[in-house]
Amino acid sequence: MTTAYHFIMRHLGLNRIGVRLTLSYAFILVMFIGIGLTTVDQIQSIARSNDRFRQIDMQRLRDVQELRSEFEGIGIQLLDVFTKSYETKNDLYLIIDARAEKIKKQFEKISEYELNREQKQALNTLVECNELFRSNYYEVLNEYALDDLVAAKKIYLERVEPARNTLLTEAQIFLDQEKNSFEMRQQEEEYKLKQMQLRVFMFSAVAILIGALLAFFTRRGVVQPLDVLEKSALRIADGDYESKVPPTRTTEVARVGNALNSMSEAIAQREREIEQLAYFDSLTHLPNRTMLLKQFENTSFQHKAMILMDVARLKTVNETLGFGTGDTVILETSRRIQTAILKFNREDLILTKFSGGMFAVLTPMLSVENSHQEIQELIATIDDNLNEPIRCGNHTVDVNLVYGIAICNQNTDQLNSLIRNAEVALYAAKAQTQAVVWYSDAQEASRLSHLSLLSDLRSAVHNSELQMWLQPKVKLADMRTYGFEALVRWQHPQRGFISPAEFVPFAERTGYISAVTKWMLEHALQSLQNWKTSHPELSIAVNVSTNDLRDQSFPDRVRELLEHYDVNPNNLKLELTESGIMEDPSSAIPLLQTLRDTGIGLSIDDFGTGHSSLAYLQKLPVSELKIDRSFVINIDQLPSTQRLVKTIVEMGHGLHLSVIAEGIETEAERDTLRELGCDSMQGYFASKPLHGEALQKWLDQLPKTPG
Repeated sequence: MTTAYHFIMRHLGLNRIGVRLTLSYAFILVMFIGIGLTTVDQIQSIARSNDRFRQIDMQRLRDVQELRSEFEGIGIQLLDVFTKSYETKNDLYLIIDARAEKIKKQFEKISEYELNREQKQALNTLVECNELFRSNYYEVLNEYALDDLVAAKKIYLERVEPARNTLLTEAQIFLDQEKNSFEMRQQEEEYKLKQMQLRVFMFSAVAILIGALLAFFTRRGVVQPLDVLEKSALRIADGDYESKVPPTRTTEVARVGNALNSMSEAIAQREREIEQLAYFDSLTHLPNRTMLLKQFENTSFQHKAMILMDVARLKTVNETLGFGTGDTVILETSRRIQTAILKFNREDLILTKFSGGMFAVLTPMLSVENSHQEIQELIATIDDNLNEPIRCGNHTVDVNLVYGIAICNQNTDQLNSLIRNAEVALYAAKAQTQAVVWYSDAQEASRLSHLSLLSDLRSAVHNSELQMWLQPKVKLADMRTYGFEALVRWQHPQRGFISPAEFVPFAERTGYISAVTKWMLEHALQSLQNWKTSHPELSIAVNVSTNDLRDQSFPDRVRELLEHYDVNPNNLKLELTESGIMEDPSSAIPLLQTLRDTGIGLSIDDFGTGHSSLAYLQKLPVSELKIDRSFVINIDQLPSTQRLVKTIVEMGHGLHLSVIAEGIETEAERDTLRELGCDSMQGYFASKPLHGEALQKWLDQLPKTPG
């Protein structure tokens, strides 16, 4: 039965909300139209009946009443025969004949109405009585015409009066019948009105009942499934993607339910993908840092150690062989680290992948002593697995890992702190070019010191805590000073003297070296401005960092400073490192050409220690090569070094460059460089860096340039 019901519902399309609602509204509309039409028809019928009642029945009742009045009138008129006198008898005859004629017409008029059987019988009896009465009262009139009033009176009393009474009685009976008929018709009309009201009420009640049933079935077939859809949607919104929308036979709701199920599955799949991206490394599929932090969010970190390891020279591999090769190196490194951990046979070791080529191992420890040994054994196992080069297509890459290790102490209460300590150790290993570094409190102190160093350096630039020291550059031919190199010094108000070797690399790493360069340029140009009249031939060389060479607006800023201080560009020199130029020669060379076009002299500092090639060297718009001190130390005692320096000098001269050697500390070194053809020198043998009074004394002993 149920199957047949559902087949009919599906065949007729009643399982569709649209069909159900259309049929429901159509049925209700038809019901109300039917009620309206029926009501209108009943009202029209009652109106017609009322019209008939008013026009016919009431008129007939009035006619019957008038007929009875005529009967009474003619009787009274006959009495006038005995009570009144008429001038002529004809007047009396005319009056009685007129009344008789009027009674006749009334009878004819009444007989034309639709009468029932009793009314017809009463009317016939009344006609008969009227004929009898008429014949009798004419005899009275005849006797009256003969002036026999006694005979007339006798006839009136014996025959006319009884006939008149009978006539009036029958007329009253007929009138009563008409009144009864009138009342019955009135009751009939009232009954019809009540029947119409009852039918309208019943139709309305049936319509309301059917509407309620349709609403019930609509709610059951539409609203309830929609409630189920709403609850399912709320569960999806709460993250419950497993519960499905139950099937329903309502087509539209079923389609929406299927769409919600599809949406739930799609969202669940995307959330799984997002979770995979959020908590796992996309390349190695290892848990990432976020996953590690989440996993140990509320875990005690006593007796745990963190090993951070980073693939050395990965940046070089990416730049040289491409990022595809770098990814292959990371994947193979990950596989070999996992193999080493499996060999170590410790299930409680957790390997994760951090950014770049950095991996992390979180390991429990029973004691500090045993942990040191276990960690060293684990590192040795990993290094053994990485001894064999990694094959990347047509290339093989040797992979080494740099390790930073941190062990929980009483101050390590969170995993983030443990990771941070391991990172401090890892960065120390890279800075010290060591393979393994264990975290110590001294590293933390150094890290905190460097954090405050940036803020202090900003204050030093703004508060003129920096100092510009100048070291003379001297021609080897006649030992004449022709310029200076500007060297930055920092006298900290609390820490005292801070070596450039400490804060300059830090400033380069943080990007604040550009502010230091600007400070040095301004002070150098200010000094040159002061020397314009006394020593216009002197120049000052300022060191330029790699960050400055990346800034395409640097030449414009230098030109603006030259214009501001009104200094001849030939008096300003800029010293550049080979490594800074070779980091991005395609961008650096056009920038240097712009500086050279301004008239500024350019010098390659520490030549011989970088990675420049002769192909690039001949393209560089420089005017000077500066031989690094490492080639100068004890050069008078090293013939091989002398040959190398001679080659550099001859190469420089061949490129039309002047050659200067730095770090000269002995007369023998100076004489040897002079014999090798070097043009100029700089070093303690000529002078240490000068500042303040010492610098002024040096300037005072120089020959004055004629004005």
